[in-house]
Amino acid sequence: MTMRQRLYNTCMAALAAMLLVSSFSAWAKRPNLVVMLADDWGYSDVGAFGSEIHTPHLNQLAQNGTRFSNFHVSASCSPTRSMLLTGVDNHLNGVGNMRETIPQSHVGRAGYLSVLNNRVVTVATLLQDSGYRTYVAGKWHVGKEPHNLPPARGFDRSLVMGDSGSDNWETGKLYLDLTDKVYWYENGQEAKMPKEFYSSEFYISKTLDYLKTDAKSDKPFFAYVAFQANHIPLQAPQEFIDKYKGKYDQGWDVLRQERRNKAIELGLLPANTPMAALPSTHIAWDSLSPADKAYHARRMEVYAAMAEAMDHHIGRLMAHLKDTGEYDNTVFVFLSDNGAEASDPYALAVGRWWLDQHYNRDIDKLGSKGAYSIIGPQWASAATSPLSTYKFYAGEGGIRVPLIISGVPSKRKDDKPRIHHSLTHVNDIVPTLLDLAQVQHPGSSYKGQSIYPLSGHSLLPVISGNAIRVRSPDEILGYELSGNSALFKGDYKLVSNLAPVGDGKWHLYNIMTDPGETKDLQLKLPELFQSMQADYAKWAKANGVLTMPEGYDPIQQVIINSLVFVYWPRYQWHLLGFVILLTAGAAWAWRRRRARRTA
Repeated sequence: MTMRQRLYNTCMAALAAMLLVSSFSAWAKRPNLVVMLADDWGYSDVGAFGSEIHTPHLNQLAQNGTRFSNFHVSASCSPTRSMLLTGVDNHLNGVGNMRETIPQSHVGRAGYLSVLNNRVVTVATLLQDSGYRTYVAGKWHVGKEPHNLPPARGFDRSLVMGDSGSDNWETGKLYLDLTDKVYWYENGQEAKMPKEFYSSEFYISKTLDYLKTDAKSDKPFFAYVAFQANHIPLQAPQEFIDKYKGKYDQGWDVLRQERRNKAIELGLLPANTPMAALPSTHIAWDSLSPADKAYHARRMEVYAAMAEAMDHHIGRLMAHLKDTGEYDNTVFVFLSDNGAEASDPYALAVGRWWLDQHYNRDIDKLGSKGAYSIIGPQWASAATSPLSTYKFYAGEGGIRVPLIISGVPSKRKDDKPRIHHSLTHVNDIVPTLLDLAQVQHPGSSYKGQSIYPLSGHSLLPVISGNAIRVRSPDEILGYELSGNSALFKGDYKLVSNLAPVGDGKWHLYNIMTDPGETKDLQLKLPELFQSMQADYAKWAKANGVLTMPEGYDPIQQVIINSLVFVYWPRYQWHLLGFVILLTAGAAWAWRRRRARRTA
């Protein structure tokens, strides 16, 4: 870190401290903190970010708070969750890659445990230490070992699903054959779950149960609600699906344009923002048959319904806090863990075989119990409009997502919606929460254990209007996951995506004026292009980023890891028995042949 960067960070810390002094007079006590994490929502999926999806409660939070138009996360589930909980880069906190996509040569390497390591302390732990009640309900995905489950990571009460996903209607049903079963934990012990539920409703109900149980406590609370919506399989109550009948009959090409235009109208993107180029594999809506159009439109209807259902249940939490007088003393943080999901498990023979044994794909069943639906790359491109790529990739559509922070007092007195445009990151959430709670991060040591310091910055100065940027123009922010890489510096982004979406080469964009990454500036700005590559190399070395093996393919890796982590433990004795029988049979045949020769 340069002297200029250190000076800038010191000034930001001072501004944050000043903000705290002035702001806390607006609260009766230290504020309650609610973090709501959506799963696989694209940049424009919230109404307040340009969507046609009905999300009135999130829109209300956006109207009363601050929207961050240039907010970044990791391109897949657990790395983002690890940073949201710790404020430390995922390569340092242990989740350099997901268990599902990690190359076998990286398994167990430093920074690549695929679970949180012992070099980080969570925000829940620090809030718990300072007198907060701490709750979590939902998808966990950062480790199922006893020392990584919520009680060991700072949560007083918890009900979590341990892995990457599951069915939204049946608690014991896998969404893919990636684990031997669905693991549920309540307060650190395997939970006895109801056979059926609806995931978004259940997670909010559990959070409300915790709040009601501790209603007489005078302590503020921290609640982390990690939804499964809209992770595959896409499922939603019928009453929400019915609302969107016919809504998407015009197709994904029209929707992409409409969402881009709406985001510009809302002030989230600059006027005349160019639309990201589509991959060569893109299918034009007008090229589809009427039957295919109907089927794909139904998929998007279910996707929208799933999002609205989640918003509906968020409304239940908001209503409870209003009824109990806690709403005005609560800060809400809403974000997605990555961009929209484009994967199609049916595209691979092994996925199609397994899913056909467990799920229905009929158009009239989509969204219901026992049915399996996705949106695929075309609708995913609309959900991330006007950005490039989607989940798993380092294009803006994969890592730029909606962020709303509401409930923080501001010095601003006008009624104009507050939108912040400078570069922000998921590692900024923990410092922000700690500032709100008046808690000091321990730095490099916690209870005698060496830990990593925070990687991000508090967002309070920009929320209050006391600062115009979160980072100085020359501060670098690195990113890597599964070989897809990026480096941010000021308004510029250096990015490389592996095949099949990218070409594995570096490209340079100004994402402030060109968030769709349409105009490569490497020839126009050669010195910046070269210096940012050098900056990335330094960042990668400092954070222990490993090079991906030659020919790495994330989809193939999922299959390999399923064989290693699931099928081998499940069937190893069957395979061993088969090998023994085969060997014994071969030995018997050899002896019989030999006996005949000597006869």
